[in-house]
Amino acid sequence: MAFIKLTYFNCKGLGEVTRMLFMYGGVDLIDYRFKDEDWPKIKQNMPFGQTPILTVDGKIANQSVAIARYAAKKVKLVGSNDWEDLEIDAIVDTINDFRIKIQLYAYEQDAAIKETRKDPLFQEIIPFYLRKLEEIAEQNGGHLAAAKLTWADFFLAGIIDYLDHLVGMNLLENSPNLQQVVQNVVSLPKVKTWIKVRPQTEA
Repeated sequence: MAFIKLTYFNCKGLGEVTRMLFMYGGVDLIDYRFKDEDWPKIKQNMPFGQTPILTVDGKIANQSVAIARYAAKKVKLVGSNDWEDLEIDAIVDTINDFRIKIQLYAYEQDAAIKETRKDPLFQEIIPFYLRKLEEIAEQNGGHLAAAKLTWADFFLAGIIDYLDHLVGMNLLENSPNLQQVVQNVVSLPKVKTWIKVRPQTEA
């Protein structure tokens, strides 16, 4: 049996998608969470100074989306052909773009710059992305790609708490089809069990 370890902060953040995917597939994952104060020391040994990282039998990989894609392949939640994989990747990259735009606002340290980013984010960017993603979820019957359960659905379900935390609001409150996407994931028996036993964190 392969040794699989995810190293990340003690939060959902960019690690929860991978955790949920592996739990869904019944994979024996070592979920290693380090303390915030230990990050400066740990960072020195991280590829490109970033986390999460995935360790598989001594081999190390970085980049959260690439790691999640690897997990999805292991648990068979990828597309059944190249076109479906393209659909899935496009949605995942779109949600990741959305995440980056939110982070540009949320993590800005200069108060004046942050204020200039507030209205564009809340009045234009967030409504635009949610409207488009809601339409896609409706067209796919409560899924985000290929009209079936794929890791694109897990990507939204795994990252939405983090995004909600960054903006201080329930992003999906008025998006019933996106709510259904998340519900389809979190109601899966093994994912549901994971949610009950995982460390409780805000984001």
